[in-house]
Amino acid sequence: MTTQRDYYDILGVERGATDADLKKAFRKLAQQWHPDVNRDEGADERFKEINEAYQVLSDPQRRQAYDMFGRAGAGGGGFDPGAQPGFGAFSDLFDAFFGGSAAGGGVRRGRPAVGSDLRYDLRITFEESIRGTEKEIEFPVLDRCAGCSGSGAKSGTATAACPQCGGRGEIRHTRQTMLGQMVNVVACPRCRGEGKVVDAPCEDCGGDGRKQRTKRLRVAVPAGIDDGHQIRLSSEGEVGPRGGPPGSLYVAIHVAAHPRLRREGTELYHQLDLSIAQAALGTTVRVPTADGDEDLEIKPGTQPGTEIRLRGRGAPHLRRAGARGDLHVLVDVTIPTKLSKEQREALEAYAAASGETNLGTGKGGVFERIKDALG
Repeated sequence: MTTQRDYYDILGVERGATDADLKKAFRKLAQQWHPDVNRDEGADERFKEINEAYQVLSDPQRRQAYDMFGRAGAGGGGFDPGAQPGFGAFSDLFDAFFGGSAAGGGVRRGRPAVGSDLRYDLRITFEESIRGTEKEIEFPVLDRCAGCSGSGAKSGTATAACPQCGGRGEIRHTRQTMLGQMVNVVACPRCRGEGKVVDAPCEDCGGDGRKQRTKRLRVAVPAGIDDGHQIRLSSEGEVGPRGGPPGSLYVAIHVAAHPRLRREGTELYHQLDLSIAQAALGTTVRVPTADGDEDLEIKPGTQPGTEIRLRGRGAPHLRRAGARGDLHVLVDVTIPTKLSKEQREALEAYAAASGETNLGTGKGGVFERIKDALG
C-alpha cells in the first residue's frame, strides 16, 4: 500500500501557514517542477502532486475538511492524471512565470504616456519651518508645445493609427502550454502604447509635442514642516509626449539648523548652562523657543541633569491644527576651571560654613567635592 504524502509536506509549509505562505510556496515549486521548464523524469507527476495540494489548501472549506479528516474529507482519494489547475492556481502559476495577471492587464491601450515627475530642492530657515511660509520657485520643465498644442503633428495635419498595432497600442504574443494558450501583451514599440503615430511632425518640437521652458510657481510651505519632508504638487511636473498628462512636482524641504535648538519631530531641545551660583540660588534666564527668546525662572537648588519642560513651546503638528510639541530645557552646571582670589575665598567660606575642613585642591578638597556634588 502506497503511503500518501501530507499536503503541507508537499508544499513545504507549516500547518498554520497563511494564504500568502501557501501562494509563495506554490509559485516557487511551480517554477521548479513545471513540465515546461523541468524535463526530468517524474517532474510531471511531481507538479500534479503540488497542484493538488495547493488546490485543497488554498480553499478554506476543503482545507478545514482536510485538517479534520485527511484526504477523504477534502475529496481527494488520489491524484487525477488529467487534473488542471483551478482559476486561483492558474492565476498564481501565471504570475510565477510571467510576473503579471493571466487576464493580461498592465498595458495602457491607446493612452499617451504620463510625463515624468520632477524634484525641486527648497531651502528654508528654521523660523520659516515653524511658522510656515510661501516661496516662489523657478525650474526648467518640458511643457506642452504651443505650435502643435501638444499633439506632435504639424499644423494642418493629424495623427494616424499606428500601422504596427492597428491603433490598439499593444502587441499580443500567443504560445501553447500544457495549461492552454498563454497570451503575453506588451506595449507596441513603434507608438509606445499610444496607438497613434505622427506622419508629419511639428517643426517646433520635432513631433514630441513638448518644448522646454522655465516654469515659475508659488509654493505654500505649511507651519511645522521638517527637514526631509516633501510637498507633492500634482500635474506640475513634465507633460507626457504628444498630449500625455503631466507628472507631479516634488518639493524637497531642507531646513537650516538652529544655533541653540535641536528638533526631533515636534519636540525641541535646548542645553542650558548655569553657573554654580545660578543653580544654587536660582535666577531668571533667557532661553530660545520656537517663537523667539523667553524668560525662564530657575528655582534655587536646581540640580545638573534637570529637565524643564515648557509645554506648547515646540514645533507645530502638521496634521493637528493648533497642536504643538514641547520645549525641553536640559540643565547643566558649569564648574569653573580657574578661580580668582575673591572667588576662592568665597568658596572656602561656604565650605567652612558647611563644616568642610579639608580645603586643599587635591583629592577630597572643596573644589573636588563641589564637582562631585554637581555630578
